[in-house]
Amino acid sequence: MATRSSSSKRSNAATQKSARGSRTIARKRIPTARKSAASHSKNRSVTLLVGTRKGAFFLRADSRRQRWQISPPLFLGHIIHHMLCDPRDPSVMLIAAKTGHLGPTVFRSLDGGKTWKEASKPPAFPKVGEAEQGRAVEVVFWLTPGHSTEPGRWYAGTSPPGLFRTDDNGDTWHPVEGFNDHPMYSEWIKNGGGTPGGQIVHSIRIDPRNADHMYIAISSGGVFESKDNGKNWCPLNRGCAADFLPDEDPEYGHDPHCFIIPDANPDRLYQQNHCGIYRLDRPSERWIRIGRNMPQSVGDIGFPIVAHPRDADRVWVFPMDGTTVWPRTSPDGKPAAFMTRDGGETWQQQSRGLPKCDAYFTVKRQSMCSDQNEPLGLYFGTTSGEVWGTINEGKSWSCLVRYLPEIYSLSVIEQK
Repeated sequence: MATRSSSSKRSNAATQKSARGSRTIARKRIPTARKSAASHSKNRSVTLLVGTRKGAFFLRADSRRQRWQISPPLFLGHIIHHMLCDPRDPSVMLIAAKTGHLGPTVFRSLDGGKTWKEASKPPAFPKVGEAEQGRAVEVVFWLTPGHSTEPGRWYAGTSPPGLFRTDDNGDTWHPVEGFNDHPMYSEWIKNGGGTPGGQIVHSIRIDPRNADHMYIAISSGGVFESKDNGKNWCPLNRGCAADFLPDEDPEYGHDPHCFIIPDANPDRLYQQNHCGIYRLDRPSERWIRIGRNMPQSVGDIGFPIVAHPRDADRVWVFPMDGTTVWPRTSPDGKPAAFMTRDGGETWQQQSRGLPKCDAYFTVKRQSMCSDQNEPLGLYFGTTSGEVWGTINEGKSWSCLVRYLPEIYSLSVIEQK
């Protein structure tokens, strides 16, 4: 314990110094839509929280989202899987990290990112007897704030697959036993050992109308639903392909890459899966493969999926090469976002400003997000360490910053 405490103090001191010494590293202008000055004044300022393989960064925009400044790194050298600000209390930020000495853990800030402390009790499975086979958290991968009526509550997803909860803004974490100890747990995850980063719980989503109604995704395992605040869970995978399994329509064992609930319609669900892009309109329990409508030369395999905050029919994805060798790069080295305006019936390529060839990056599941301005701003971070953005809803893109480490996550803070 002394080693953990000492290491935390050194890391925190370095982080505090780094946060105070913010400086301009990159300034980029990005194409803007034609709007009046009065219209622009209604927009919120934007800061992007960037989690990378070697630390975290703040990427701040001016009031018009035209010029961007990158901060010095926080936790330089540590793996940052996810970094989020609490929409219920902007002074609270959490980081899911894997560090050299501390291993998988959570760091928390209660002053808007100025200072950070490690959780006093990070997510961990209960200890078991010597004769039993236990589980140990290897990665804290995903973070989700709780319902708007539950201040201080957060959820975390881990590898091996685990779901954890805190009610004190990330200081002490406890297992959600209804999932972690479910009688079907071992059956649900038994076919999923082939994912490159191991099996993980991600895409933890809370129904904005009901704190007891939750969804999670397991890669590999599938999408699961709880209607009683995590006490009981059921698979929700009908209609999704699982080409790597012998069954044509298995109940579980799938590989969802990212699962979302659009703010504009909580009864409309989307997922980007290892085997396509899907939509589900509740109360139906069968997914429809809307990715079949993507251009065949591109396919419908990727990691992120983002919905417009005011229109559930409008969704963006960022495809990758899903051929048999799974190179996980942009198809043919030509990166592009694709957008639908009609819930996946048709798709439009959006690549203006992006490299036209020889760009073999991709975008991870946490690394694409939007703001809520008008017009909408979209942002994605790449495996080659670039952040790209658009403030005209994908009509044109510009690179905001280059030369960062491989980007694992991207999220937005907005202020009036």
